[in-house]
Amino acid sequence: MKNKNLKILSIGFASAMFFVAGCSTAAAASTSYPPVMTQAIGRDEAAASGNAAFTTATGTSSAAATATSYDTAFSARDLSGEYDASEAVRIKLNGNSASCTAQGVSISGSTVTISAEGTYILSGKLTGSVIVDAAKEDKIQLVLNGAEIESDDFAAIYVKQADKVFVTLADGTTNRLSNGGTFIQVDDNEVDAVVFAKDDLTFNGTGSLSISSPGGHGISGKDEVTIASGSYEITASDHAIRAKDSLAIADGTFRISAGKDGLHAENGDDDTLGSIYITGGDFTIKVSDDAIHANTLLQIDGGTFNITGAEGLEAAYIRINDGSVSITASDDGVNAARKSTAYTPTFEMNGGMLTIKMGSGDTDGVDSNGNLIINGGTIDVTGQSAFDYDGTATYNGGTIIINGQKSTGIPSRQMMGQRGAMGHGIETRGKTGIDLLLIDKNGKIKI
Repeated sequence: MKNKNLKILSIGFASAMFFVAGCSTAAAASTSYPPVMTQAIGRDEAAASGNAAFTTATGTSSAAATATSYDTAFSARDLSGEYDASEAVRIKLNGNSASCTAQGVSISGSTVTISAEGTYILSGKLTGSVIVDAAKEDKIQLVLNGAEIESDDFAAIYVKQADKVFVTLADGTTNRLSNGGTFIQVDDNEVDAVVFAKDDLTFNGTGSLSISSPGGHGISGKDEVTIASGSYEITASDHAIRAKDSLAIADGTFRISAGKDGLHAENGDDDTLGSIYITGGDFTIKVSDDAIHANTLLQIDGGTFNITGAEGLEAAYIRINDGSVSITASDDGVNAARKSTAYTPTFEMNGGMLTIKMGSGDTDGVDSNGNLIINGGTIDVTGQSAFDYDGTATYNGGTIIINGQKSTGIPSRQMMGQRGAMGHGIETRGKTGIDLLLIDKNGKIKI
């Protein structure tokens, strides 16, 4: 990650866990969470303007995390998508070549290289690549104004060096970027995506963008990837959108099909990085692996999600504050896994609607290698096992529906598994203490 001004994204809770009525003092005392942690997510323009970080601290409480802020996650320039067309450099794409007489733009055959800070409007069709290779402090804005760029054996857009690159989709335009299925390397950066960036990358604007990557990722950013607006249709044989340090999405329409994950954030060099933050948008995601995968924190504050995959949501810490998430999974619907030393695996539901339909077999609606915290919202699970957790389960509010029946709390591990089929009662720790749920021979809860 670059050495620059960073803002801090962290998760905060109160310092002591209060357990629901009916739990023994010894049980409450054994509950533990990691100490306060912070996660850096750079937002250079916002930091420069004095915006404070949205902070949350992992404590030992089931209380809801402090509210995150839209304004601190996205800079004003991320969100605006504005540009001055009269001051911009125009690059005309002409099949196997391009034309532009401005300084800061060089054209060699079918490769266009941009080396100076500024705004560049691209239109037309190019069978080749656009490369950004500017100074480390330069900000570049690429306005796609009816642009179609196809590279047979490389990235359509390659950000080799810059401080930050903004890809703006011009209003009312349709744009297409694609790769032919192979990537022949030109340096040591292992380019493997239709849009590949070594530095921070933002997508905005009100137009549409179609990305086809039959031999790699759709979008790959080695620092931060931010999407503020626009309409995206992405088909990729690997991950559709991949970020190393963080992925933040404010809004937009997304139609994603991928051979691996839909949205993916992971830093192989630092397991405390790799977060995903979503505040809105309309998502249809069909993938072979995880629809949304973050190594550290996955936080959803809004949006509509229609997800089909092996697993729906996977991260070390998963928090849903709002939105409507519908998951059809062949494995677990939600999986809070041990992926980061920064967090105890936790699933936290504070609001919104979560609907999960799982496949048969050893699958769970919500599976946590650590803890479950449900403070609000609605969770509707259809399948054999609604919840599985290795730590503690805390229910402070909200609605839980399992196979069409309302539950009075969080059922214990493998509630609808072998014990359910045998007709045993299940203990669940709820607001009113320990409730006894009776399961009939068909796995249904008797209320």
